[in-house]
Amino acid sequence: MPQPHPAPPTMRAVSQDRPGAPDVLKVVRVPRPEPGRGEILVRVRAAGVNPADWKTRERGMFATGATPPFVLGFDVAGTVAAVGPGVTIFRPGDEVFGMPRFPYPAGAYAEYVTAPARHFAPRPRGLDAVRAGALPLAALTAWQALVDTARVRPGQRVLIHAAAGGVGHLAVQIAKARGAHVIATASAAKHALLRTLGADELIDYRTQDVAAAVRDVDVVLDAIGGTHWTRSLRTLRPGGILVSLLPPDDTFPDRQAEEAGVRAVFMLVEPDHQGLREIGALVEDGRLRVLVDALFPLEQAARAHTLGETGRTTGKIVLTVGTDPGRP
Repeated sequence: MPQPHPAPPTMRAVSQDRPGAPDVLKVVRVPRPEPGRGEILVRVRAAGVNPADWKTRERGMFATGATPPFVLGFDVAGTVAAVGPGVTIFRPGDEVFGMPRFPYPAGAYAEYVTAPARHFAPRPRGLDAVRAGALPLAALTAWQALVDTARVRPGQRVLIHAAAGGVGHLAVQIAKARGAHVIATASAAKHALLRTLGADELIDYRTQDVAAAVRDVDVVLDAIGGTHWTRSLRTLRPGGILVSLLPPDDTFPDRQAEEAGVRAVFMLVEPDHQGLREIGALVEDGRLRVLVDALFPLEQAARAHTLGETGRTTGKIVLTVGTDPGRP
């Protein structure tokens, strides 16, 4: 097993000193963290870019109330550089991926991160660092929504909104792997791709009314919110469930759902060692692949955010850190 290079005392990171537009993101040099009890130090090779990143950049650390300066980033793929006291599941040199500390940013836009060891899992065999860095947050969100929350079973009908997005394209594959009949919403230009990922029915949200076109659904996965919440309720059969990935506001239809004999719930993804291992098994079995729309070096994090905020990407955006991020 190749051993990691000795970790330097400082590292590069992308920080911000105030909330704002992408241009607040700047490369700085900061002290390298040390792993504490139960933690590992990971040399980052790739970091996924997620909507939570640019929302945090613009509004501040929404989940914790912390104020700048801070380093963004939740998705990590890299090499274990050191282990803290009590860690037995990893050794220096191991390749790992994870979504550590969420909803507190892991500081993944940096050369090194520390976090609890069980917030990571071994990188799936055959998956390069770039795709491993794209996977954790989006895949765990889909897994925890569909498997842990909705308990999708073979033969059920699952409606997935924004199916070509970061979470959506993985949710299509996870639902299919669970034996579901998958109905996906996306623009017509993305239908052919979604069929290759396992979608059974495609709805063009630009020209079709989903609430009129779809019926007898067991599970709806919604990452859009707003009017989609109430319209999606109309697609559910009695006993069905709407899982929202957006925090509820005063328009969230939980009471309407109860009156209609269905459920509407909000789910926030959590760090999940076992979930990552299950996701890794799907990858290794060839039943789950992550799509990477664009790569940027760490120094171009602002450009990555600008692209992400267009809402027009298919799959994920990834920052590469250091050299040779694509080595299997």
